[in-house]
Amino acid sequence: MTIRKQIISGLMLVGALVASRDVAAQHTLGAIVGYGMGSGRFEPKQESRSIWGMYGGGLSWRYYGAQRFVGGFGIDLEFLQQGFSFAPNASAVDDKADYLYYTRRINSVVLPIVWQPHAYLLRNRIRVYLEAAATFSYNISSTYENEYARAQGKEDWRGDYPFRLSRDNRWGYGLAGGGGVAFLIRQFELNFRVRYYFGYSDILRNRTRYADNATDGAENPFWATPLRSPLDDLMIGVGLSYRFNKEGFQTWKPRPKRQKNREVFKYGL
Repeated sequence: MTIRKQIISGLMLVGALVASRDVAAQHTLGAIVGYGMGSGRFEPKQESRSIWGMYGGGLSWRYYGAQRFVGGFGIDLEFLQQGFSFAPNASAVDDKADYLYYTRRINSVVLPIVWQPHAYLLRNRIRVYLEAAATFSYNISSTYENEYARAQGKEDWRGDYPFRLSRDNRWGYGLAGGGGVAFLIRQFELNFRVRYYFGYSDILRNRTRYADNATDGAENPFWATPLRSPLDDLMIGVGLSYRFNKEGFQTWKPRPKRQKNREVFKYGL
């Protein structure tokens, strides 16, 4: 059998499994909204602060297997606010009250590919789970606030941040992890989740590769584009999912213990 025929056969097998009732019974589709904070990790290190008031939300698809603890896998499509805030003048002042912060908020579309090990409690009415995910993102738009420019009387100390290819990264990737608890109510699943997004890509391009790197806050004499600038997010979310079957989730059941054949011993066979 050629490689092409093997691939086609494999795809047909996957399609048949997805179409089957037993597998379809484990599918859920839902929506989730979240609230949390964003932060950045800079090299060289900066005097930074976390930004609360970030929002997120989107759609979530899951497939749950019957194996115990193996859980399920799925894909999310989310809108996520990210951001960072740091004080470029921290080395020039002695009191933290005099710090002037440069703050960015970034609106992104994120695609997490999720593995979700879980366990059922209280006769399958509660599901407790952990999450591990690989994330891929695209930065749609951004805004900025420059307190140094405001202190200098600048009128454009805040506004829309213009992305520039030589300075900014639109695409990003990273990892995510967390956990939660879900309550199974008939064909619905009420879900409470905490997830931490750990960025690996930089929001600003490395200044050693792009020597003319700058931002709209370049008037700030303390500003320097960092060598590394990945972003992190913490999101606390609540969601509601619909289960595509009436029978309930299929869950792991222990195999019955094998019993010795008494007839064999009775007749000495």
